[in-house]
Amino acid sequence: MIAYTHGGDIWNKAPGLADFSANLNPLGMPPAVALAAAEGAKQATCYPDPLCRDLSAKIATVDGVAPQWVLCGNGAADLIFRLAVALQPKKALVTAPTFSEYAQSLSIVGCETTHHLLLPEENFTVTDRILDALDRALDILFLCSPNNPTGQLVDEKLMLAILEKSAQFNIQVVVDECFLGLSTGGVGLAPYLSQYPNLFLLRAFTKSYAMAGLRLGYGLSSSQELLDKVAQCGQPWSVSTPAQLAGLAALDCPDWVVQARALLAQERPRLVHALQSLGLTVYGGQANYILFQAKGCCDLKERLLEKQVLIRACNNYQGLGGDYYRICIKSQEENQRLITALQEVL
Repeated sequence: MIAYTHGGDIWNKAPGLADFSANLNPLGMPPAVALAAAEGAKQATCYPDPLCRDLSAKIATVDGVAPQWVLCGNGAADLIFRLAVALQPKKALVTAPTFSEYAQSLSIVGCETTHHLLLPEENFTVTDRILDALDRALDILFLCSPNNPTGQLVDEKLMLAILEKSAQFNIQVVVDECFLGLSTGGVGLAPYLSQYPNLFLLRAFTKSYAMAGLRLGYGLSSSQELLDKVAQCGQPWSVSTPAQLAGLAALDCPDWVVQARALLAQERPRLVHALQSLGLTVYGGQANYILFQAKGCCDLKERLLEKQVLIRACNNYQGLGGDYYRICIKSQEENQRLITALQEVL
């Protein structure tokens, strides 16, 4: 049986569970998005637009890029695996800890992956140490900003140095910005796409608009050759009509993400303080989730499940031990439920 290794696994749990394991917008899905998805279901007797023309055009306007630079997919994970198949890299560099699908997709095509360890004493941030790890033998580099599960952004000045050196060595750079909308990270790297054809950005509606079940992500690149290769490595109807209409509706709700960031800015320090007051080591990040260590306690997830609270155990992340955990930030009432449960089990 295949083991499930991510957050959001609520399906075999009892009703009433408080899920802090999936990092979604604390406001939930915008009502307009739900209505658009329902309308899309009414049109599901027809094939969806395989080129996602309306959605790609709108994404391009919002993100400030050319429409032909947009490639939509069945979530960002779909594009990660397509990238690996399209590029067939022989040697890759991936940070650790980070999202496991990067290394998994690379392993499928027989790529040798080296892990660049992020250090707890550096708050698990990407530092200029990574520049020494870039050489001509590398074919591809995966970065996540803000990183999952650490919540740390890659400094923009350092990111540009990485892009510059990677361009010199002909290294394909893939930067996952799926959590950017709910972070304090600004506009991201889209303005640099024309300058760096070796840059591929991953973005998604999943987190910012709480659309995990609809599966909608997209990639941005100024390299038409790369986009064509990636497009050919997936099925033509990878994005359903409900997902496409939901994405269009989401892009008409920019205030939804702004309101979520305001809530996160209010709740993040309160939740961090509560965790620290319980003796937990918190690694402060800029995203809508928090990584912490409960030193020596490797069964905290199981203890909290007894209180009907689900958190993400991080023992399967490369570079993290069994006493590391990740929680998402939710509303004040929901966060208090988590804090109370933690107080009881600790």
